[in-house]
Amino acid sequence: MSEPIADRRAIALFLDAMASERGAAQNTLLAYGRDLDQASEWLGGRLAAADAAALAVLARHWAPLARASAARKGSAVRQFLAFLAAEGIRSDDPGRDLALPSAARPLPKTLGAGDVERLFAALAERLAAQPDDPRTLRLSALVELLYGSGLRATELVALPRSSVRAGRGHMVVTGKGNKERLVPISRRAEAAVLAWAAHVPATSRFLFPSGRRGSADAHLTRLRLWQLIRELAGEADIPATRISPHVLRHAFATHLLEGGADLRIVQTLLGHADIATTQIYTHVAAAALVELVNTRHPLADRGN
Repeated sequence: MSEPIADRRAIALFLDAMASERGAAQNTLLAYGRDLDQASEWLGGRLAAADAAALAVLARHWAPLARASAARKGSAVRQFLAFLAAEGIRSDDPGRDLALPSAARPLPKTLGAGDVERLFAALAERLAAQPDDPRTLRLSALVELLYGSGLRATELVALPRSSVRAGRGHMVVTGKGNKERLVPISRRAEAAVLAWAAHVPATSRFLFPSGRRGSADAHLTRLRLWQLIRELAGEADIPATRISPHVLRHAFATHLLEGGADLRIVQTLLGHADIATTQIYTHVAAAALVELVNTRHPLADRGN
Protein backbone atom coordinates (compact mmCIF):
# COMPACT_ATOMS: atom_id res chain seq x y z
CA MET A 1 0.00 0.00 0.00
CA SER A 2 1.82 3.08 -1.22
CA GLU A 3 -0.41 5.68 0.45
CA PRO A 4 -2.20 4.92 3.75
CA ILE A 5 -5.95 5.30 3.48
CA ALA A 6 -7.40 8.11 5.61
CA ASP A 7 -8.93 6.90 8.86
CA ARG A 8 -12.26 8.62 8.29
CA ARG A 9 -12.74 6.90 4.93
CA ALA A 10 -11.50 3.51 6.21
CA ILE A 11 -13.84 3.61 9.22
CA ALA A 12 -16.77 4.54 6.97
CA LEU A 13 -16.01 1.57 4.70
CA PHE A 14 -15.84 -0.77 7.69
CA LEU A 15 -19.13 0.44 9.14
CA ASP A 16 -20.82 0.15 5.73
CA ALA A 17 -19.63 -3.45 5.50
CA MET A 18 -20.95 -4.19 9.00
CA ALA A 19 -24.33 -2.78 8.06
CA SER A 20 -24.67 -4.49 4.70
CA GLU A 21 -22.94 -7.83 5.28
CA ARG A 22 -23.63 -8.50 8.96
CA GLY A 23 -26.88 -6.59 9.32
CA ALA A 24 -25.50 -4.73 12.34
CA ALA A 25 -28.03 -2.62 14.23
CA GLN A 26 -27.74 1.17 14.26
CA ASN A 27 -26.76 1.25 17.94
CA THR A 28 -23.96 -1.23 17.24
CA LEU A 29 -22.67 0.85 14.34
CA LEU A 30 -22.70 3.99 16.48
CA ALA A 31 -20.77 2.25 19.26
CA TYR A 32 -18.13 0.89 16.85
CA GLY A 33 -17.84 4.29 15.21
CA ARG A 34 -17.24 6.03 18.53
CA ASP A 35 -14.57 3.54 19.62
CA LEU A 36 -12.75 3.69 16.29
CA ASP A 37 -12.90 7.48 16.09
CA GLN A 38 -11.42 7.68 19.59
CA ALA A 39 -8.63 5.22 18.70
CA SER A 40 -7.90 7.22 15.56
CA GLU A 41 -7.66 10.42 17.59
CA TRP A 42 -5.23 8.80 20.04
CA LEU A 43 -3.02 7.73 17.12
CA GLY A 44 -3.09 11.08 15.36
CA GLY A 45 -5.33 9.90 12.55
CA ARG A 46 -3.20 6.86 11.67
CA LEU A 47 -5.31 3.99 12.98
CA ALA A 48 -5.68 2.43 9.52
CA ALA A 49 -1.88 2.27 9.24
CA ALA A 50 -1.30 1.18 12.85
CA ASP A 51 1.55 -1.23 13.62
CA ALA A 52 2.33 -3.19 16.79
CA ALA A 53 3.88 -0.13 18.46
CA ALA A 54 0.75 1.94 17.75
CA LEU A 55 -1.47 -0.78 19.18
CA ALA A 56 0.67 -0.76 22.32
CA VAL A 57 -0.13 2.95 22.63
CA LEU A 58 -3.84 2.14 22.45
CA ALA A 59 -3.43 -0.58 25.07
CA ARG A 60 -1.94 1.98 27.46
CA HIS A 61 -4.94 4.24 26.90
CA TRP A 62 -7.29 1.34 27.60
CA ALA A 63 -5.45 0.18 30.74
CA PRO A 64 -7.34 2.41 33.24
CA LEU A 65 -10.73 1.48 31.78
CA ALA A 66 -13.14 -1.12 33.09
CA ARG A 67 -12.35 -4.55 31.70
CA ALA A 68 -15.56 -4.70 29.65
CA SER A 69 -14.92 -1.28 28.09
CA ALA A 70 -11.32 -2.12 27.21
CA ALA A 71 -12.39 -5.44 25.69
CA ARG A 72 -15.05 -3.74 23.58
CA LYS A 73 -12.67 -1.08 22.26
CA GLY A 74 -9.96 -3.65 21.53
CA SER A 75 -12.42 -5.87 19.69
CA ALA A 76 -13.54 -2.95 17.53
CA VAL A 77 -9.95 -2.14 16.53
CA ARG A 78 -9.10 -5.78 15.88
CA GLN A 79 -12.15 -6.28 13.64
CA PHE A 80 -11.39 -3.02 11.84
CA LEU A 81 -7.81 -4.00 11.03
CA ALA A 82 -8.87 -7.50 9.98
CA PHE A 83 -11.38 -5.91 7.57
CA LEU A 84 -8.70 -3.69 6.04
CA ALA A 85 -6.44 -6.71 5.50
CA ALA A 86 -9.26 -8.82 4.04
CA GLU A 87 -10.14 -6.04 1.60
CA GLY A 88 -6.52 -5.62 0.49
CA ILE A 89 -6.41 -2.08 1.86
CA ARG A 90 -3.35 -3.06 3.87
CA SER A 91 -1.09 -6.08 3.47
CA ASP A 92 -0.85 -7.19 7.09
CA ASP A 93 -3.10 -7.53 10.13
CA PRO A 94 -1.34 -6.51 13.35
CA GLY A 95 -4.66 -6.73 15.17
CA ARG A 96 -4.34 -10.53 15.32
CA ASP A 97 -1.71 -10.12 18.04
CA LEU A 98 -3.71 -7.57 20.01
CA ALA A 99 -4.43 -9.09 23.42
CA LEU A 100 -7.93 -8.39 24.67
CA PRO A 101 -8.94 -8.46 28.32
CA SER A 102 -11.69 -10.95 28.94
CA ALA A 103 -14.90 -9.13 29.73
CA ALA A 104 -16.51 -10.70 32.75
CA ARG A 105 -20.22 -10.93 32.07
CA PRO A 106 -22.33 -10.01 35.09
CA LEU A 107 -25.11 -12.35 36.03
CA PRO A 108 -28.43 -10.93 34.88
CA LYS A 109 -30.83 -9.46 37.40
CA THR A 110 -34.03 -11.41 37.61
CA LEU A 111 -37.19 -11.76 39.68
CA GLY A 112 -38.33 -14.66 41.80
CA ALA A 113 -41.68 -16.31 41.20
CA GLY A 114 -43.06 -14.48 44.25
CA ASP A 115 -42.03 -11.11 42.82
CA VAL A 116 -43.76 -11.90 39.55
CA GLU A 117 -46.90 -12.96 41.40
CA ARG A 118 -46.96 -9.66 43.32
CA LEU A 119 -46.42 -7.71 40.11
CA PHE A 120 -49.34 -9.40 38.38
CA ALA A 121 -51.48 -9.06 41.52
CA ALA A 122 -50.90 -5.29 41.43
CA LEU A 123 -51.80 -5.29 37.74
CA ALA A 124 -54.98 -7.28 38.48
CA GLU A 125 -55.97 -4.70 41.09
CA ARG A 126 -55.62 -1.95 38.52
CA LEU A 127 -57.67 -3.87 36.00
CA ALA A 128 -60.39 -4.56 38.57
CA ALA A 129 -60.57 -0.89 39.53
CA GLN A 130 -60.27 0.47 35.97
CA PRO A 131 -61.32 -2.31 33.57
CA ASP A 132 -61.94 0.06 30.66
CA ASP A 133 -59.10 2.52 31.22
CA PRO A 134 -56.92 2.46 28.05
CA ARG A 135 -53.78 3.23 30.08
CA THR A 136 -54.35 0.20 32.31
CA LEU A 137 -55.13 -1.99 29.31
CA ARG A 138 -51.93 -0.81 27.63
CA LEU A 139 -49.89 -1.56 30.75
CA SER A 140 -51.44 -5.03 30.94
CA ALA A 141 -50.50 -5.76 27.33
CA LEU A 142 -46.94 -4.49 27.85
CA VAL A 143 -46.30 -6.56 30.98
CA GLU A 144 -47.87 -9.70 29.52
CA LEU A 145 -45.64 -9.49 26.45
CA LEU A 146 -42.46 -8.69 28.41
CA TYR A 147 -42.81 -11.58 30.82
CA GLY A 148 -44.89 -13.91 28.65
CA SER A 149 -42.86 -13.69 25.44
CA GLY A 150 -39.46 -12.38 26.58
CA LEU A 151 -39.31 -9.48 24.15
CA ARG A 152 -36.58 -6.88 24.25
CA ALA A 153 -37.83 -3.40 25.13
CA THR A 154 -36.95 -2.12 21.65
CA GLU A 155 -38.81 -5.02 20.03
CA LEU A 156 -41.88 -4.49 22.21
CA VAL A 157 -42.38 -0.77 21.71
CA ALA A 158 -41.87 -1.10 17.94
CA LEU A 159 -44.41 -3.90 17.38
CA PRO A 160 -46.68 -3.16 14.40
CA ARG A 161 -50.38 -2.73 15.16
CA SER A 162 -51.20 -5.94 13.28
CA SER A 163 -48.53 -8.09 14.99
CA VAL A 164 -51.01 -9.95 17.22
CA ARG A 165 -54.10 -11.57 15.72
CA ALA A 166 -56.81 -13.55 17.46
CA GLY A 167 -56.21 -17.29 17.44
CA ARG A 168 -52.88 -17.21 15.64
CA GLY A 169 -50.81 -18.06 18.72
CA HIS A 170 -47.61 -16.37 17.58
CA MET A 171 -46.20 -13.14 16.23
CA VAL A 172 -43.28 -12.19 14.02
CA VAL A 173 -40.78 -9.98 15.83
CA THR A 174 -37.98 -7.97 14.24
CA GLY A 175 -34.96 -8.13 16.52
CA LYS A 176 -31.32 -7.09 16.42
CA GLY A 177 -29.87 -6.63 12.95
CA ASN A 178 -33.41 -6.56 11.50
CA LYS A 179 -33.60 -10.34 11.90
CA GLU A 180 -37.11 -11.74 12.19
CA ARG A 181 -38.11 -14.58 14.50
CA LEU A 182 -41.33 -16.32 15.40
CA VAL A 183 -42.41 -15.73 19.02
CA PRO A 184 -45.23 -17.70 20.66
CA ILE A 185 -47.89 -15.70 22.48
CA SER A 186 -50.04 -17.20 25.21
CA ARG A 187 -53.83 -16.97 25.17
CA ARG A 188 -53.60 -14.75 28.23
CA ALA A 189 -51.19 -12.32 26.57
CA GLU A 190 -53.22 -12.43 23.36
CA ALA A 191 -56.37 -11.44 25.25
CA ALA A 192 -54.55 -8.56 26.97
CA VAL A 193 -53.14 -7.28 23.67
CA LEU A 194 -56.44 -7.51 21.82
CA ALA A 195 -58.21 -5.64 24.65
CA TRP A 196 -55.67 -2.85 24.30
CA ALA A 197 -55.63 -2.94 20.47
CA ALA A 198 -59.33 -2.01 20.44
CA HIS A 199 -58.23 1.42 21.68
CA VAL A 200 -55.46 1.89 19.12
CA PRO A 201 -56.48 4.00 16.09
CA ALA A 202 -56.78 1.96 12.90
CA THR A 203 -54.41 4.40 11.22
CA SER A 204 -51.65 3.79 13.78
CA ARG A 205 -48.52 2.13 12.49
CA PHE A 206 -47.59 0.75 15.91
CA LEU A 207 -49.37 -1.38 18.50
CA PHE A 208 -48.10 0.99 21.20
CA PRO A 209 -48.20 4.46 19.63
CA SER A 210 -46.54 7.37 21.35
CA GLY A 211 -49.74 9.22 22.11
CA ARG A 212 -48.01 12.59 21.87
CA ARG A 213 -49.56 15.23 19.68
CA GLY A 214 -47.90 15.57 16.30
CA SER A 215 -46.27 12.14 16.56
CA ALA A 216 -48.84 9.86 14.95
CA ASP A 217 -46.12 7.79 13.33
CA ALA A 218 -44.04 7.31 16.51
CA HIS A 219 -44.14 4.54 19.08
CA LEU A 220 -43.91 4.50 22.86
CA THR A 221 -40.36 5.23 23.98
CA ARG A 222 -38.20 2.81 25.94
CA LEU A 223 -37.89 5.42 28.67
CA ARG A 224 -41.66 5.64 29.06
CA LEU A 225 -41.91 1.84 29.11
CA TRP A 226 -39.28 1.77 31.86
CA GLN A 227 -41.24 4.36 33.85
CA LEU A 228 -44.50 2.42 33.52
CA ILE A 229 -42.89 -0.81 34.74
CA ARG A 230 -41.28 0.97 37.69
CA GLU A 231 -44.62 2.53 38.69
CA LEU A 232 -46.31 -0.86 38.72
CA ALA A 233 -43.40 -2.37 40.67
CA GLY A 234 -43.85 0.30 43.33
CA GLU A 235 -47.47 -0.79 43.78
CA ALA A 236 -46.23 -4.38 44.16
CA ASP A 237 -43.60 -3.39 46.79
CA ILE A 238 -40.75 -4.37 44.47
CA PRO A 239 -37.77 -1.97 44.80
CA ALA A 240 -37.24 0.15 41.69
CA THR A 241 -33.60 -0.92 41.52
CA ARG A 242 -34.63 -4.54 41.03
CA ILE A 243 -36.90 -4.19 38.03
CA SER A 244 -36.88 -2.95 34.47
CA PRO A 245 -38.26 -4.18 31.14
CA HIS A 246 -35.03 -6.12 30.63
CA VAL A 247 -35.34 -7.77 34.05
CA LEU A 248 -38.76 -9.11 33.01
CA ARG A 249 -37.12 -10.55 29.89
CA HIS A 250 -34.52 -12.20 32.11
CA ALA A 251 -37.28 -13.56 34.34
CA PHE A 252 -38.96 -15.06 31.28
CA ALA A 253 -35.78 -16.97 30.38
CA THR A 254 -34.94 -17.89 33.96
CA HIS A 255 -38.33 -19.31 34.80
CA LEU A 256 -38.50 -21.29 31.55
CA LEU A 257 -35.18 -22.95 32.38
CA GLU A 258 -36.26 -23.61 35.95
CA GLY A 259 -39.37 -25.23 34.52
CA GLY A 260 -37.27 -27.62 32.46
CA ALA A 261 -37.17 -25.86 29.07
CA ASP A 262 -34.35 -26.81 26.69
CA LEU A 263 -31.59 -24.20 26.43
CA ARG A 264 -31.77 -24.22 22.63
CA ILE A 265 -35.49 -23.44 22.74
CA VAL A 266 -34.88 -20.53 25.12
CA GLN A 267 -32.12 -19.30 22.78
CA THR A 268 -34.59 -19.26 19.90
CA LEU A 269 -37.29 -17.52 21.91
CA LEU A 270 -34.91 -14.80 23.07
CA GLY A 271 -33.46 -14.28 19.60
CA HIS A 272 -29.85 -14.91 20.66
CA ALA A 273 -27.52 -15.55 17.73
CA ASP A 274 -25.03 -17.38 19.97
CA ILE A 275 -26.09 -19.93 22.59
CA ALA A 276 -23.23 -18.69 24.79
CA THR A 277 -25.34 -15.58 25.38
CA THR A 278 -28.21 -17.76 26.60
CA GLN A 279 -25.98 -19.90 28.80
CA ILE A 280 -25.55 -17.04 31.25
CA TYR A 281 -29.05 -17.86 32.47
CA THR A 282 -28.14 -21.39 33.48
CA HIS A 283 -26.76 -20.18 36.82
CA VAL A 284 -30.28 -19.50 38.02
CA ALA A 285 -31.25 -23.11 37.53
CA ALA A 286 -28.36 -24.43 39.63
CA ALA A 287 -30.51 -25.22 42.66
CA ALA A 288 -33.10 -26.92 40.47
CA LEU A 289 -30.39 -29.03 38.80
CA VAL A 290 -28.95 -30.12 42.13
CA GLU A 291 -32.43 -31.12 43.28
CA LEU A 292 -32.97 -32.98 40.00
CA VAL A 293 -29.79 -35.01 40.42
CA ASN A 294 -30.56 -35.76 44.06
CA THR A 295 -34.09 -36.96 43.36
CA ARG A 296 -34.05 -38.41 39.83
CA HIS A 297 -30.62 -40.00 39.42
CA PRO A 298 -30.73 -43.84 39.62
CA LEU A 299 -28.27 -43.80 42.53
CA ALA A 300 -29.97 -40.95 44.39
CA ASP A 301 -31.70 -43.23 46.91
CA ARG A 302 -28.58 -45.24 47.73
CA GLY A 303 -26.39 -44.47 50.67
CA ASN A 304 -22.67 -43.79 50.45
